[in-house]
Amino acid sequence: MEAKVVWLFVFVALYWCYCIFWGVKSAMAAKTATDYFIAGRRLSIWVFVLAATATSFSGWTFMGHPGLIYRDGFQYAYASFYAITIPFTGVMFLKRQWMLGKRFGYVTPGEMLSDYFQGDAIRILVVLVALLFSIPYLGVQLGASGFLFNVLTDDMISKDVGMWVLSAVVLVYVATGGLRAVAYVDTLQCVLLAFGIVSIGFIAYSFLGGFGAFNEAMGALGKTDIGKWGATPDGHNAYLAIPGVIQFTAGLGVETPVGGLWTGMMCLTYMFALMGIQSAPAFSMWSFANTDPRPFAPQQVWASSFGIGLILFFFTAAQGMGAHFLGATPAVAAAGGISSVLPDLTANKQGGLVPHYINLIGDTAPWFVGLLAVCALAAMQSTGAAYMSTAGGMLTRDLYKRYLNPDASHGTQKMFGRLGVAFIVISALLVATYSADALVLLGGLAVAFGFQMWPSLAAVCWFPWITRQGATLGLAAGLIAVIFTENFGLNIAAAFGIELAWGRWPWTMHSAGWGMIFNLGICVIVSAMTQDEGSRSHRMVYHNFLREHASLSADKKKLVPIAWIITLAWLFFGVGPGAVIGNTIFGAPNAGVEGWTFGIPSIWAWQILFWALGVAMMWFLAYKMEMSSVPNKEIEVLTEDIGDTQTAGSRSEERRVGKECRSR
Repeated sequence: MEAKVVWLFVFVALYWCYCIFWGVKSAMAAKTATDYFIAGRRLSIWVFVLAATATSFSGWTFMGHPGLIYRDGFQYAYASFYAITIPFTGVMFLKRQWMLGKRFGYVTPGEMLSDYFQGDAIRILVVLVALLFSIPYLGVQLGASGFLFNVLTDDMISKDVGMWVLSAVVLVYVATGGLRAVAYVDTLQCVLLAFGIVSIGFIAYSFLGGFGAFNEAMGALGKTDIGKWGATPDGHNAYLAIPGVIQFTAGLGVETPVGGLWTGMMCLTYMFALMGIQSAPAFSMWSFANTDPRPFAPQQVWASSFGIGLILFFFTAAQGMGAHFLGATPAVAAAGGISSVLPDLTANKQGGLVPHYINLIGDTAPWFVGLLAVCALAAMQSTGAAYMSTAGGMLTRDLYKRYLNPDASHGTQKMFGRLGVAFIVISALLVATYSADALVLLGGLAVAFGFQMWPSLAAVCWFPWITRQGATLGLAAGLIAVIFTENFGLNIAAAFGIELAWGRWPWTMHSAGWGMIFNLGICVIVSAMTQDEGSRSHRMVYHNFLREHASLSADKKKLVPIAWIITLAWLFFGVGPGAVIGNTIFGAPNAGVEGWTFGIPSIWAWQILFWALGVAMMWFLAYKMEMSSVPNKEIEVLTEDIGDTQTAGSRSEERRVGKECRSR
């Protein structure tokens, strides 16, 4: 057995021991259902900062993101801005959801939304979103872990065997310890994720011959049209430029975009999709699990926007683009590559890029191969564990307890929570094992589904004029629009003999964008048609509470227009249509190093500039505008852990009676 395989097993065993320890320890601490599902609302500041960061940036960041930068170039690297847009969702919603959870004792977002809207249809849709997010997203992560170990053990362990074995431990510790176990394991996973990406980035720079040689190679590449997408409509190498603002193509599978897929509108709507990670139901439960909102701002601004952003724009970019000059693209190597240490990855083999980088040091530092493999495993399991735990909680609270056993004891709820976790993991593994094609199709839906929660969350946190009917029908319409602008829905239609002419992602706009167009449009129209004074008065109980505890001072209210301008300008120029300016503003792609203002491609310099501006924007919103700060008034808890003993209807009645008593 090779030394690297031995070290791989050693580090995996140590990692598993840590996971099982926290599973057992957390199980012993989980006395009530609230303890199990949301850690008793007592997560500490640094546990949340690290755990939420690990949950937000999963194995996709570690394994998939570098491969797509390699495949599509810097036009895809705009996706690295999810280091900012993912926590931007948290800035918008986490603090206010925490306040409502603290006040009214909510454990799941379904309880909060059904209580707020006085209806159960939204509850069912939220559970549906959670399942459609969790199962395919988890399946992709677990499948990637099996693939990683297959490559690193030189086919000694098959992909499916590796996937099932590696999944067994994550199932054990999550089902045993609940969200507290997930959080404490995620703290280590966050450190391993960051360390692993940076280390592989240094491996890439080392084999490239350093930063200068890397840029010289890109300068030579920019003077050709070599690459997957050739040249953009403006004649630039598509690896070093985005292909315009928008292309009015029918969609992938029907037409091929000229010069690449990642237009300004595609980048923007893809960022919308990734915003779905922190608007997915799981993150509502993460917000409820905190002692107070103090962890939100440091996680959103420093850990996510600054820390992960720094890693992505400097180290992941080198992994992806550098691969062209290390043998992964033979045409580039023939035109003047640096070396040929990587295999040919051009035939859609980009998913193996990171394992191949790790293997480069297998002979010189086999122990480091084992460590980096565990870093990748931790990254892939970090998000999956959180969604397993929270989806299991929603199945228990929003279905079993709500409809089958309203008086379920704490022990019964924990048991069904564990069964829910097992159901989700086994479902994900079965789909990944026996229908990989279906997994890929479903995986494309996950984050776009999460983003469709925005109008419902905006209603409960900000806008009382959105009605139950508007939010419910809008969410349903958004989910349908996502499905039928993805391959999953197109294949369903084709099975019935219907050919949908628009294809996948028509007009180079992601399905999340199309979903939100229908979602928000129907939400606004239906809400305008269904206004009711009684329902409005009920919703205002929530909004009056939020205004009382989270309103800005008169001085800071003057900054609200500035906040809007900064945010919209950043979205437009940083990740939207205005990003096309970045193609040439610091030198044309074919100008070479000597013609680039900062000695790096203009598109890369533009991305780094707007990453820095994005961090400043997030600081302004989270701290200056107090969108992630501690409320200015202490929150009175109506009833401690009220969700453990009462249904949504009885909670509404208690608040109504309490309000009448106070008014007397």
